[in-house]
Order: sequence, then C-alpha cells, then structure tokens
Amino acid sequence: MTANSLPSSQGYQHFVTSNSRQLNAEIAQERVYSFLADIVKQSPPEDVLREFKSLFIDGLDSPTSDYVPGIYGIFFDDKEQEFRNTLKRCCYIIINNWETNRKYKYIQELVNLFTTKNLRTETINSPIINICKCWLDNFINSNDYKEIKLFAARYNEPDKNFWTHRYTSYLLVAQSLNENNSKEQQEAARKLSKQIKDKFKFELAMYIARCQSAASSTTRYNNPSILGDNVLHLIKVIVLKKGVFSHKNIANIFVQQTKNQILKEFKGSIIKYLFFSVEHQELAKSLKQQFVDKLSLWKTEHNEETITKKFFLRTCNRVIDFLTTENGKEPSSLFLLLLSQGNPLTLVIILLKIILICRNSRIHLEARIAHLIYYYEKYSADECKWVINFIEIFNITFAIYADNVEYNLIQMKEDQDCNPQLNLDTYRVFSQLKANPQK
Repeated sequence: MTANSLPSSQGYQHFVTSNSRQLNAEIAQERVYSFLADIVKQSPPEDVLREFKSLFIDGLDSPTSDYVPGIYGIFFDDKEQEFRNTLKRCCYIIINNWETNRKYKYIQELVNLFTTKNLRTETINSPIINICKCWLDNFINSNDYKEIKLFAARYNEPDKNFWTHRYTSYLLVAQSLNENNSKEQQEAARKLSKQIKDKFKFELAMYIARCQSAASSTTRYNNPSILGDNVLHLIKVIVLKKGVFSHKNIANIFVQQTKNQILKEFKGSIIKYLFFSVEHQELAKSLKQQFVDKLSLWKTEHNEETITKKFFLRTCNRVIDFLTTENGKEPSSLFLLLLSQGNPLTLVIILLKIILICRNSRIHLEARIAHLIYYYEKYSADECKWVINFIEIFNITFAIYADNVEYNLIQMKEDQDCNPQLNLDTYRVFSQLKANPQK
C-alpha cells in the first residue's frame, strides 16, 4: 500500500470502521502505521494533522451517535490498552519524521489536538461516544501523553514552578531505554536528547569564551546554567586537574591495571580508584565504608570469576545504582548522604570517574538521573534546591568532559604571594569544539 493509493481523510476513517470486524486488531494496527508513515513522508504537515485528527478525534463531538467513530471500532471489544498503544505509536511515527525534518512547530500542534474542550464533555445521548471520550481522556491524563509533551516543551514558555523542564534530555534517555516503548518513540527520544545536550555543550562553550572577554557585552552571550557567574569558578575547579594526575589518565591506568582481575579483586580496586584524592576526609571515610558494605555483598557467588567486559559494565552500572538510586524509584542512602552534606561536586566527580573507565555506563547513569528527577518532581524548586544544584553541576562537568569539546586552563599571570593552583583568578578557561569528535 502506497500513499498514492491510500484513501483521503474521510475515506480512510470509513475504511477502518467498515473493515474492523473483518480485520484482527494487529493487522488493522499495521495498516494504520503504514498509512501514517507514508503520508508523513509525502504530505504537508497540515494534511498529516488533518488525517490524524480524522482517525482519533473527529466524530467524538457528535451529540448523538449509535456507531463507534473512526479507529475506535478496532478496539471497542474491551481493548483500551491496545487503543492507547496504537495512538501513542502513531504520535511517534509523526514526531520522529518532523524531528528529523526540523518541522518542530507542528509537533506542538499535534499535542494541541488533544486539548479540545468538547472531548471532555459527556455526550448525553451516546454512551458509545462517552466510552471513546473516556479512553481518550485516560490517555491525556497518562504518562504516555506526558512523555509526548516533552517533545513540544522546548517551544513553550517554561513554568517557573515546574523545574524539571530544564532536564528534559535525561527524561528522554529514560524513554529511549524503555523496552515497552515503540521503536519510533525510542528513536525520537534518543535524537531529541542528543540535540538538547549538544545545544547545552555549545552554549556553555560560547558563554565561557565570551564572558572572559572585556570586549563582550553581557547581552551577547547566555549562561545555559542557573548557577550564575559562579559557574566560571566551578569550571576552573573542574578543568584544573590536568596532566599526569588528570582524571582521564588515572582512569586509563586503572583499566590497564585491572585486566584479568577476579571480581573480588576488582571490587577492592574500584573502591580505591573512586575514593582516591576525595576531599572532605571525614565524609569520605563514612561514604567509603557504606559503599564497601554494599559492594562487598553484591554478586558474592561470582567473586572468584575473572572480570569480562560484560561483567565490567554490570559492576560499573551497579556502582552507579549505589550512588544514585538502587531501585529506580527513590534516592539511595549514599546519594542522600553526599548531597545532604552539601557535597554535590564530590558525587559528580565520583560518577565521572566511573564513566571515564566505562563509557557504556553513561546511558545507564543518565537514566538513573531521570529516575531521580521523577522522584523529586513532586517537590517545588525551593524544596529541592540541593538536587537541582547537583544536576546543574553534573550537566557542566559532563559537558566539559564531552568527546567533542576541549577545555584548557591557562595561567595568564604569575602570583608571587599565593599558590597559583589556588588562585583561580590568575587563570582563563579556553574551550574549543573539535571538528572530528570521537565516536
């Protein structure tokens, strides 16, 4: 079936309705998906929106009706969940194409189709229509629709009381990893998350370049973080550790030295590696002991086995769990310990050190950040400033250590009275976007 042979808006609605009894739901779903996949590639967005509206919304505003409108007839025999899955996948077939082709404003129009007031008004003389409206209303009030709205959120005026909008990239990572989501949703989430992170990295690099120039006007650059001008000092602290004792070099040494270790040995090595040179020794001692207690009890039945690449990844992922959220629902005790003591940078650096030895754990870490955001989203920005501060520092640190950006700290003048490493005012940060980022 091609787009040229597909019926028009009203014709396709009739096609679905009239054939729903002869087709099983799975065949009908595939025909709907093919129909939308074809027209979204070949038709103007206005026509695609009209076709989508015809399938899922038109007919629900009828004051009386004794037939099942549009696509609802396929699922009317107690298949609300299948209807919701179909509606959700159809949305992502469209969103994925429009994201790829930069037709961003139409994604907002797709989301707005579900805000029609009469969809929520009960139709007195049509119990059938009321059931269909109930299904659609349940979808609108579900996490599925909430996830779809993330794709349009960047075009809306942000709600100052809804702080999680700043961290959409992590919520999208969680979507991309959820195997219950369609391949279209996973792909769309993956692409948009990368776009948002790349935009932040670029804006941060531009801000650093311009804010240190006396010739630059404050109206010519934008700080992508919410840390204010303090972000420059933070970046200097993060970039300062270079040379032989840089985090990257120590990570490379660790990987080489732990080859062919058994799990029990590897546990001891990773503990030493993560807590090497951690500041705040009293806190580090308490943190390390709790960490040791957790890690030593994990997978003890495999303690004598040699670490493989797969087990290396699993261990790093579990370490991330200990430091963020162990069940994906609430923060871990170690996360609370570090942040309640006002040490977000310490936690971020430990997480960074994990990713520097195991880059494949990055996506798992970002998903765990998403789980923390979901946990804290019920609180106001004022109630969880410390969590927001952690995520902001996390964003900046991982932007600095990105593969396609290079940051360097250059001392501009000697300071005879102070240790130059401690007088960061004598340094400037230089950022450079690499032409050929490492894959």
